[in-house]
Amino acid sequence: MKRTTMLVGAGVLLVAAGLLAWAFAPRPIEVELATAKSGPFETTIDEDGRTRLTDRYLVSAPLAGRLARIGLREGDVVQAGDVVATLQPVLTPLLDERSQREQQARVDGTQAGVQQAGKRVEAARVALERAREELERSEQLARQGFIAPTKLSGDRLAMQAAQKDLEAAIEGQHVARHELEQARVALGVARAPAAGRPFALRAPVSGRVLKLHLSSEATVALGAPLLELGDTSRLEVVAELLTADALQARPGSRVRIERWGGPVALEGRVRRVEPAAFTKVSALGVEEQRVNVLIDIVTPQAAWAALGDGYRVGVSVLTRSEPQVLKLPVGAVFPQAAPAQGHAVFVADGGRARLQPVELRARNGSEAWVAGGVAEGMRVLVYPPSTVNDGVRIHERSQR
Repeated sequence: MKRTTMLVGAGVLLVAAGLLAWAFAPRPIEVELATAKSGPFETTIDEDGRTRLTDRYLVSAPLAGRLARIGLREGDVVQAGDVVATLQPVLTPLLDERSQREQQARVDGTQAGVQQAGKRVEAARVALERAREELERSEQLARQGFIAPTKLSGDRLAMQAAQKDLEAAIEGQHVARHELEQARVALGVARAPAAGRPFALRAPVSGRVLKLHLSSEATVALGAPLLELGDTSRLEVVAELLTADALQARPGSRVRIERWGGPVALEGRVRRVEPAAFTKVSALGVEEQRVNVLIDIVTPQAAWAALGDGYRVGVSVLTRSEPQVLKLPVGAVFPQAAPAQGHAVFVADGGRARLQPVELRARNGSEAWVAGGVAEGMRVLVYPPSTVNDGVRIHERSQR
């Protein structure tokens, strides 16, 4: 009896010891795992932007007078030469001489503007011819394999930009001639106020009415703004980038235009980075140095015809593109603690975590490009908990 009691007691002690050992034994740590894979990799600069017209034109009163009610409304389409407003000259005898001098000065100024516009057109033609010759040389060298494809692509973009500059210069010349014609007519009215004939203001370009400064009948002074016109099919995107980011947004860089309201992203190209920066206070109250980056929309206009002036969009400027690299989730790579240097990952190896140094080449918001230490198909820990160390047991968290 005594022996049996001793055996039972020993068994109970062994079971209790086993239960205690199991209760206090370290458990595998639940972790999230991801697989290393190869594929394309891109780094971008993401920022909000807004659309604006490449050119907008302000129609102002060329002389003092009584403005008739303007029948146009915002969004109405006008053609170059259409009458957009009518003025009845109101010139008192005391003001006749002064008004004539002002109108003569206006004519002289617009004549100088026409000459400057002509010089800009000639300069734009020369720049286009130079860009075309450079592109032809690059195409010949590319066929022989002497230059990189990026150089050829850059020359093509340069020629397209030169062509747009020429078109803008020609349109500016037309506007300058229109202003000169209006100024001459206004000068004639100032010299013969007794005629009292209405003076018709005509649209300098074809486009839409963007804004009416005055819609009701009123007396206006010389130079008073009346309405703004612009061609909504010629839009550009302006993004305010941090100066450090703007240095990477080189002219010709690809841009994805997103969050504009359409079903697919639009393609764009950086045309220009303005040379002067400005200070802007962020939402957190921090002063930032930013610079305007101008982006041309490359996608055909039919795909974004609903866009207008001042619309908010999201832009992603492509700064680096690699066709095939080894990628990991960005949360899997972390800097090694001192005294070690560089970066590392935890690799899942037979139910245990193994610390593995890697070389971090680049990363974006979701992926990291790594080299060495990890092979395609390996499983790595994503956002490893602080309790994970080299050799600790791990267990993959179940997907719900």
